[in-house]
Amino acid sequence: MPTSPSPLAQLPIRRLTSADLLSCADLSENRGWPREEHKWGLLLTAGTGYGIDDPDGPGLAAGCVVTPYGPDLAAIGMVLVAERYARQGVGRRLMQHVLAEAGDAPLTLYATANGQPLYEQLGFTETSRAAMVRGRFTFTAPAPDVPVRPATAEDLPAVLRLDHEVFGLDRTALIARLPAFADHLRVAEEDGEITGFAAAWPNMDTHVIGPLIARDPGTAKALIASLAAATDRPLRTDIDVRHGSLLSWVKENGIDTITTTSLMIRSLPDLPGDWRRRFAPLTVAAG
Repeated sequence: MPTSPSPLAQLPIRRLTSADLLSCADLSENRGWPREEHKWGLLLTAGTGYGIDDPDGPGLAAGCVVTPYGPDLAAIGMVLVAERYARQGVGRRLMQHVLAEAGDAPLTLYATANGQPLYEQLGFTETSRAAMVRGRFTFTAPAPDVPVRPATAEDLPAVLRLDHEVFGLDRTALIARLPAFADHLRVAEEDGEITGFAAAWPNMDTHVIGPLIARDPGTAKALIASLAAATDRPLRTDIDVRHGSLLSWVKENGIDTITTTSLMIRSLPDLPGDWRRRFAPLTVAAG
């Protein structure tokens, strides 16, 4: 005798808006994540949120956000299912809906160990790993003497050009929001040329560094040190594990790894752009 579909698998999926921000933050908190209202606000504005309303009361049973980088790539993040509905196919249903909406467009995401098996079943493959690091910067190991200064409005065109070159896609919709979203935005400049930039934005009790685009590890270190000097909060960021020298340097300065995630992609062999100059993403929202 055939088994009837689970009622949870038939719940409607709707678009989320900025009016759902508190419900999204509540969902984060329900799963033991920080509420991250500031980050949710950016993602719901710059991307498209998808949610399943809780059938038993107010709030969300599940949610995620898809952030487009032009027509050639989109990033999936903040994939969360309320604890009471975990392991009942709700996350799979939400992801299948997102994949259907995306069609043939390539997708990328950062996956936790819990989420990675589902994403592999849905056609994602791991291309690298990222280390989430956190701590109070101690300035024990000095940064190279690379000129770094606060960014100005006049720097935005050069920053956008550099980001497009390194990331391989047009992220204007996100990068243009940095001056309002971040507390601190720095550029590295040598001989009149901007060779890197980095932002630090508030998230709960920390400042998160990202994006971090730099010509080389030395420039990345100088940008991090400049941002660290501008805040009294602990720092957090996500660094591609292939940048071993940068990871060793931040560890010398009191910033230790707290977890790792898998960078995964679907419908492309790898991310576009130059990973050697891409040190930290704008946001990491693993599921």
